[in-house]
Amino acid sequence: MGSLPVNASPEFAAQRRATVSASDLAPLFSTQRRHLDHFFDRLDMSQAAAFAQALLDAPGAVFFTGVGKSGIVARKIAQTLASLGFARAGFLAPVDALHGDIGALFPGDVLVLLSKSGASDELLALAPCARAKGAHLISLTSAASGADCPLAAACDLNVHLPLQGEVCPFGLAPVTSTAIQMVFGDTVVAAIMEARRLSRDQYASNHPAGKIGKTLIFKVKDVMKKQNELPLCKEGDMIMDQLTELTSKGCGSLLVVDEEHHLIGTFTDGDLRRTLKASGPAIFSLTVGEMCNRNPRTITADAMAVEAMEKMESPPSPVQFLPVVNDNNVVCGIITLHGLVSAGL
Repeated sequence: MGSLPVNASPEFAAQRRATVSASDLAPLFSTQRRHLDHFFDRLDMSQAAAFAQALLDAPGAVFFTGVGKSGIVARKIAQTLASLGFARAGFLAPVDALHGDIGALFPGDVLVLLSKSGASDELLALAPCARAKGAHLISLTSAASGADCPLAAACDLNVHLPLQGEVCPFGLAPVTSTAIQMVFGDTVVAAIMEARRLSRDQYASNHPAGKIGKTLIFKVKDVMKKQNELPLCKEGDMIMDQLTELTSKGCGSLLVVDEEHHLIGTFTDGDLRRTLKASGPAIFSLTVGEMCNRNPRTITADAMAVEAMEKMESPPSPVQFLPVVNDNNVVCGIITLHGLVSAGL
């Protein structure tokens, strides 16, 4: 194995405080951009298209594998593909595969092997075993096909990911090659989404949690207040008689309705302050109907919750709530900005 250099003692390392300045970063980012441009300019689109088509046509599962940092990228691409719901996709750890996990491979499955060098011992050992299981093998390497890339020769298809160099002081750490792998894999996944005409609803069905899922799944009816939670009043009610209703339902507003619950308008705590300032004691003789907003923004129960938030924040001025009405303008709920935020939106 040879001899490894002895690291500096902790005491010595602690005496030196390393710093990074903007002038240090600028040339590195510039070099990274040149390396990425090299990749984009020289990528063989016919190879990329063949790879994308192979994933689209896969009759079985699609597995990704790799060693080290390439393995991390392989896992990420596999998880992204799995999240689309088009095919069973997963990560196959190469060493674990050689100790039993290869049993997950079936004839017709696709195995994608990521390797910067195209000469990883673990992948070279796995390839013939996967082929014996009937899998279709595809390699993604930065070494061109040939004697320097034995993995390409062991696979049915090799996609060359052109690499000019690593933005590492020694040109060794995979800080550019992994970026290229990630960009390539994610772009192909985006192409598959377009080819399969993935809808927002299909995408949402596989993302039920987190902000992505809530944005795509939650509808107004899922987060709105309804029935006894609604701050309702009639237009003939006196303003001062409705203060409890205005403040007790946590909406900061009243929904003014008729006998059939058709929406007439809204009256907010802001309207109360403005009316009190303008009218003084005369507020005791004013009805809600006289001072309410008769042209409020509204939304339907089946609209997406994120649409409600956008509507609240739209010009000319933001609002804190929206009455929820049906096609006949009958009130069925109220959705508040606080409720949306509480729901994680």
